[in-house]
Amino acid sequence: MRGHHLAVYNFGLHVDDYESPRVEGFRLREPLNFEAARRAEGYLGRSGYDGEPGPASWGEKVYPRFIRGSGFDDAPSSLSLWTGLEALMAFTYSGVHADALKHARNWNRRQAWPALVFWWVREGTRPVWADGAERLEHLHDNGPTPRAFTFKAPFCPDGDAIAVDRENVKAMAGRNAAGQEDLLAAARTLKA
Repeated sequence: MRGHHLAVYNFGLHVDDYESPRVEGFRLREPLNFEAARRAEGYLGRSGYDGEPGPASWGEKVYPRFIRGSGFDDAPSSLSLWTGLEALMAFTYSGVHADALKHARNWNRRQAWPALVFWWVREGTRPVWADGAERLEHLHDNGPTPRAFTFKAPFCPDGDAIAVDRENVKAMAGRNAAGQEDLLAAARTLKA
């Protein structure tokens, strides 16, 4: 959307510690997913994690209330910016990321909250972790609204409901695939 970018936050809980053999399939795919996103059409950037190599963290990493009582101090989450819904959907449901989604039930706990949330920010604005945690809680508590929404019930920056252009998604996914063949081949050799 002209003048705006799509902010995306996702959050979940693993079935075991990050270094556990039970989560190895996720851990091994994580760098492939980050690289696939970097190569994807419409990707603008992501927050890194304090103390880890890679991009800088977009503020202090905080979590939604759903982490309480889980036994974890840290949880898989990401925060990124995209040009729009179609670009994000093309990345999410094709290629390396789609391959990881097929195996997610092996690594992640079943959750009673939304896995991800979207919201629009003005171009030049970078969201922070606290924004994502608050928006995910808002989506859980209120359902999709222009403030916090999903692919199933998207909104444009002015607050009107919109439809995802599925043909554009398909075209973008095809273009992305050409630049991810090596990553997808590597992902398919990994333990689920």
